[in-house]
Amino acid sequence: MQQGSDAILERMMTLHPKVIDLTLDRVHRLLAALDHPERRLPPVIHIAGTNGKGSTQAMIRAGLEAVGHSVHAYTSPHLARFHERIRLAGSLIDEAALTALLDECVRANGPDEITFFEITTCAAFAAFARTPADYLLLEVGLGGRLDATNVVEKPALSIITPVSMDHEAFLGDTIAKIASEKAGIIKRDIPVIVGPQHPDGLAVIDSTATRLGAPILAYGQHWHVAEDRGRLIFQDENGLLDLPLPNLPGPHQIQNAGAAIAALRLLGKGEQAAEGAVTRAEWPARMQRLRRGPLVEMAPETELWLDGGHNPAGGEAVAATLARMPRRETHLICGMLNTKDVRGYMAPLAAQVDRLHAVSIPGEKNTLPAEATRDAALSVGIKAETAESVAAALARIHAANPAARVLICGSLYLAGAILRENG
Repeated sequence: MQQGSDAILERMMTLHPKVIDLTLDRVHRLLAALDHPERRLPPVIHIAGTNGKGSTQAMIRAGLEAVGHSVHAYTSPHLARFHERIRLAGSLIDEAALTALLDECVRANGPDEITFFEITTCAAFAAFARTPADYLLLEVGLGGRLDATNVVEKPALSIITPVSMDHEAFLGDTIAKIASEKAGIIKRDIPVIVGPQHPDGLAVIDSTATRLGAPILAYGQHWHVAEDRGRLIFQDENGLLDLPLPNLPGPHQIQNAGAAIAALRLLGKGEQAAEGAVTRAEWPARMQRLRRGPLVEMAPETELWLDGGHNPAGGEAVAATLARMPRRETHLICGMLNTKDVRGYMAPLAAQVDRLHAVSIPGEKNTLPAEATRDAALSVGIKAETAESVAAALARIHAANPAARVLICGSLYLAGAILRENG
């Protein structure tokens, strides 16, 4: 029988259906019942964007911790356990504290309607307000303007990572509309750091910042970052930094590192923090090499990777990472949700992989059937077949070529299932 936080979370999913209903009224009501923890937080760094939010947050946290700061962090969704969403002064929230918080929030909310993300975000605010720390890194769940995290009136700074097409049903069907939702986290007179953007998105973000008098520090204008001869070169008005490449793999991490360093510089941190950001960051399921667990044991010679990217920009990032690796027979084991642009995700990967093995995501009602994932791969020129499970696909690949490279990919939900089973 389930006990503690798992049981409460499951009950909350039943009482508060997993439906995205974008408004802040319910959040304000519950936060008032909790005595407004959102007003008693350490300095907040609020992060929105389509891609790179998690990696950028991880690098900022690594940089701040490298110079001795204690850091809260809020992220979603979780991969293996809900506790991953709430990091208190460097450590994941413990079971007893999480259970007590969830109980408190359920009681405070009473019979009123509220979504799962809203009530758990309020619980996180309560935890952050009651535990001392120097900073809070606050990642948006969806969009920005009407996201449950967007109740902090005066963050220390805002960050908008690259904006691309995703969640169109809720955020809009153009880059400009989606960027407008992301730009909703910009606050009057509060600096905003902007990662690389499509021109349409940048125009919206710049217009919002100008209207609110928010100083904007945009990639390509106010700060620059690039790889040069195996080093990361960052430059802004404060000067040039020559740093190691990010330990998080993939060329897209150069830009994420740039946004993180720009944030650290704005907070007054020096080169030690910047170096910590690129050398100490950890972020699971972002081109993560799997080195232990049952899957590794069943295919010990296979080079096994895991990635949770799931939209076209995520596919481009994975493809660019694979392109820089030594050539090796490469297979994808892919499972995706039925709400995603599957062909858009797969198209950039066609030139980098030899075969795709499509699976349904176990235990996920919104999974795309394996047959549909296979057909999408075939439509963009990838040889593809279905498999009953990740383990079955891996066994088939290993039997044919033990030394192959295998990337399990397509969804954070699939990545979470793998980390739970293979941890």
